[in-house]
Amino acid sequence: MTDEFKTIATTSEGYYTEKRSKFLAFAHHVQTTDEVKDIIAQYRKKYYDARHVCYAYMLGAERNDFRANDDGEPSSTAGKPILGQINSNELTDILIVVVRYYGGVNLGTSGLIVAYREAAADAISHATIETRQVEEIIKYTFAYPQMNDVMRIVKDMNPRIISQTYDNTCEIVLSIRKSEADLLRNKLEKLI
Repeated sequence: MTDEFKTIATTSEGYYTEKRSKFLAFAHHVQTTDEVKDIIAQYRKKYYDARHVCYAYMLGAERNDFRANDDGEPSSTAGKPILGQINSNELTDILIVVVRYYGGVNLGTSGLIVAYREAAADAISHATIETRQVEEIIKYTFAYPQMNDVMRIVKDMNPRIISQTYDNTCEIVLSIRKSEADLLRNKLEKLI
């Protein structure tokens, strides 16, 4: 398993038009299904006069939590092409919503697939894509006299310090790249 994944940094927008139908695409960085539901509800409210609000999302570094929704369009003509763009760009922790305003001319299934795919691709092309690391949290409790040894390991391995408590019994909570977590844990355990 790799400990890196690609996602988008900020919200971006895309646009596609075909036979007077307008497709407005919005890509968001998300981390939970609750965020996904909130954002979709906002778009349904904001674009209440639109015919369809279709979407697809992918969550988690393993990329196994995903969903595609056609919102009344013919089966697999909206959500799947959006999800296809997420997959072809190898992105995760992303939601793409495509709002369709009907232009009065039917596009047919192949026309819809192209339109939703192109709108999603345009939103992704306007996004800043960044590579992030999968991190693991390590909590370590130690006696105050071990402070220098613990901090030397922290300095050498450079994990992110989430919290630290210094008292008779000290505790430090660290976040480090998943591939380096076992090494950090072993070094800390050897101090005991």
